[in-house]
Amino acid sequence: MTVRVRFAPSPTGYLHIGGIRTALFNWLFARHENGVFILRIEDTDRERSTPEAITAILDGMKWVGLDWDEGPVYQTERLPLYTEHAERLIGQGRAYYCYCSEEELDVRRKEALARKELPKYDRRCFGRTDPPPKGRPAAVRFVTPQTGHTVVKDLVKGRVVFENSQLDDLVIMRSNGMPTYNFGAVVDDAAMGITHVIRGDDHLNNTPRQILLYEALGYQPPCFGHLSMILGVDKVKLSKRHGATSVLEYQEAGYLPEALVNYLVRLGWSFGDQEIFSLKEMVDKFTLDHINKSAAAFNGEKLIWLNSHYIRQADPKRLADLLVPILKKQTLVAEDAVLDSEWLERLVTVLRDRSRTLLEMAEKAAPFLGAVVSIEPGAQQFLTSQIQPALTLLYFIIEQASFDHADLERGFKAVLTDTGLTMNQLAQPVRAALTGRTISPGIFDVMLLLGRERTLLRLRKAIDLIG
Repeated sequence: MTVRVRFAPSPTGYLHIGGIRTALFNWLFARHENGVFILRIEDTDRERSTPEAITAILDGMKWVGLDWDEGPVYQTERLPLYTEHAERLIGQGRAYYCYCSEEELDVRRKEALARKELPKYDRRCFGRTDPPPKGRPAAVRFVTPQTGHTVVKDLVKGRVVFENSQLDDLVIMRSNGMPTYNFGAVVDDAAMGITHVIRGDDHLNNTPRQILLYEALGYQPPCFGHLSMILGVDKVKLSKRHGATSVLEYQEAGYLPEALVNYLVRLGWSFGDQEIFSLKEMVDKFTLDHINKSAAAFNGEKLIWLNSHYIRQADPKRLADLLVPILKKQTLVAEDAVLDSEWLERLVTVLRDRSRTLLEMAEKAAPFLGAVVSIEPGAQQFLTSQIQPALTLLYFIIEQASFDHADLERGFKAVLTDTGLTMNQLAQPVRAALTGRTISPGIFDVMLLLGRERTLLRLRKAIDLIG
C-alpha cells in the first residue's frame, strides 16, 4: 500500500504554528514511507476565504520547504463531486433535505438547553411529505445512527469510543450548495485515496461522524492520528500572545526556515534526547509511534536558541543574501542600494556568532553601513579629555599604517606603550568612536570592516567632539 496523506488548510486566516506543524508531520510521514503528500485548499467558506490567505499558505509552505506531490487542489473546483455524493445518500435514504431556518434552529437549541437536553436536531424534516416552504433553499442532512457506538482506533491516542446517540444529524450540504467540512473532507479523502489522516486533536470529535459517512458511502475509512494541541509556557492554549503568529511573520522576524522546522518537529515528536536534526535525519527517523500523546509547550526562547545555532552554521553568502532585504526594510540602506557582496559576507561572518536572528544581525550591522555614526549616551562617557591624546596618536599611526590586522595590532601596542593605558582602556573609547556603541565585534574586525577612510573619519569626529 502506498501511503497517501494530505494537508488541508482552510484559507480563512494566516497559516499558524499548529497548522504548519500538522503539515510537517504529514510531509515527514510521507517522505519516510516513500508516499505521496497532497496539498488541498478547503476554500468552501466563500465569505471568509480570501486569495491573500491562499497565497500566504502557499508561500509559507514553500518557505519552510514542504513541497507537495499533488495539488494544490481547491474544493470550490470540485462542487459537482460533493453534489453527486449527497444525492447518492439521499437516494439510499441515508440523507434528507432540511428546510429549517437558522432562526428556527436557534430557538429549538435554546429550548433544548433550557430543558437540560442535548441540543440536537429534532429531525423535523426527516420523512417530511408536506410542501417545503416556498423560496427557501434546502440544506442536506445525514441520517446519523442513534444506536450503538463508533470506535476510533487512533494512531496517537489509542482506542476512543463515541456513543452514536450523542451525535446529531449533521448538515452535509449547506443551502448555498457548498459542502460542510465533514462531508467535503470525507468525499475528497476517499476520492484521493488518502490512507492516513494526521491532524490536530480539535478534529477528534469530527472523526466518528466522518467514519459513519465513509461507511454510508461504501468507502473504507483511512487510519486516523490526532496530534495533541500546542500550549503556551503557561499551559494555556496557544494564542497570538504566545507567538502563534503567521509562519511568514517568523520569516520577517529573521528566523531561518530550518530552525523553525527543527523546532516544530520537537513539538509533539521525539527521538531520544536529540534536539537538533537535519532534514534528512527527520525523514529517516520520523515514525508515528514516536508522536507524544501529551500536549506540547511552545517555548520562544528555545526557538531563538535553535535559530542562533543555525545562523552560526549557515553559509555567509546565504546569510548575506537574506540580510539585504531586511536592511532595506529597516531603512538601514537605501532601497536601490547595491552592497558589495564580498564585504557583506565578511560583515555577516563577524556578526553571526553574536546574532540570534537576522533582525538582530541587521541591528548590529547598522554602525557599519554609513559614513558617520551617532554616538549613544552610554558610549559617550568613554570619550573624555583624558583619552583624547591616545585617540589622536592612534589616528596618526593608522593614517600611516598599511591597514591590515597585524599592522593595526602593532599600532595599538605603540599607543599603549606611549600612554601606559591597558588594551581595554583604549579599545572601549575607540569602539565608542567607531560604532557609537559600547558593544561590538573585536575592535580590529570593526576597523577592517569600516576601512581606513571611515575609521579615520570617525576617529577625527570623536576627537573633535571631545575638543
